[in-house]
Amino acid sequence: MAEESKSRGKPSSLLGNWPIKIKLVPPRAPFFEGADLVISADCAPFALANLHQRFLEGKVLLIGCPKLDDQDFYLRKLTQIFTHSEIRSIAVVFMEVPCCFGLVHLVREAVDESGKDIPITLHRVGTKGEIVEVEGEPGGGPVGE
Repeated sequence: MAEESKSRGKPSSLLGNWPIKIKLVPPRAPFFEGADLVISADCAPFALANLHQRFLEGKVLLIGCPKLDDQDFYLRKLTQIFTHSEIRSIAVVFMEVPCCFGLVHLVREAVDESGKDIPITLHRVGTKGEIVEVEGEPGGGPVGE
């Protein structure tokens, strides 16, 4: 189906796992093993039109909202995922609005609590749909606290 969509010039989904909500995903799901993980704020894909093409090919996606969901639950779940799987890398995609930066803090804290050294790349998305800042890639500047 994805190949059919490509041949007609229509965008196709590159989503490779289900479920995608942090709340719903089993912490020991087999798709986490050896994965490059994308953790996105719920709203970021609506602002960033090319999220699939830019971030998802060959990656595992998790989404959540640090403002509206239970942050303690997220911290526990992410720590379990990072502890029990060999995650190769994490890309955090979040909006430039203040409440969204909570997702960055949760991911960093969960990596620390897991005791693992997992590289994290932060991608801050502007409200107009552009990547406004990247941290963790060569040439990327720091994303503020």
